Amino acid sequence: MDSLKIGDKVIYPAQGIGIIEDIQEESYNGQSFRTFHIRLLCNNTLVVIPSSSAREIGLRRPVSEKGINRFFNFIKKCPVDIGSDWKDRYKENFDLMKSGQLEDIALVYKTLYLLSQTKALSFREKKMMEKARELIISELSASSCLPPQKISSRLDHTLLSCWKDLKVGSEF
Repeated sequence: MDSLKIGDKVIYPAQGIGIIEDIQEESYNGQSFRTFHIRLLCNNTLVVIPSSSAREIGLRRPVSEKGINRFFNFIKKCPVDIGSDWKDRYKENFDLMKSGQLEDIALVYKTLYLLSQTKALSFREKKMMEKARELIISELSASSCLPPQKISSRLDHTLLSCWKDLKVGSEF
């Protein structure tokens, strides 16, 4: 994270894309440390985090342009496990969302999408599915410079093909 500079885009877990507005040396209790001032694009909030905590928090760079095709291949082929108890499934999905890793968010989205094709989701699961979709689209759009609508369309097409494959007789 030491290579980050002002103007870089970063992913802040569970919040999405942020832009580093400033990097400062600050002191607290006589100790000096470097901080990142990150503007979250989803709600225009300014977050200040010590650079030494960036990895622990889960701050990361967005996926590369090459990683976009790998992402769509991953979401198409990754198996999902739909637990029978929604509370256990919700906790598991919540932990995956908290990680901030794109593959984890993709697993949550695919699981909830496929489940929603067979039964109604709980209010919490619907909100989680919407948030996962929003995080995926915003990161891939920022990484590829494609409009969110194009990413959204490709995501829908990919998941629809997964659903069609499942309807033919394969399992989640």
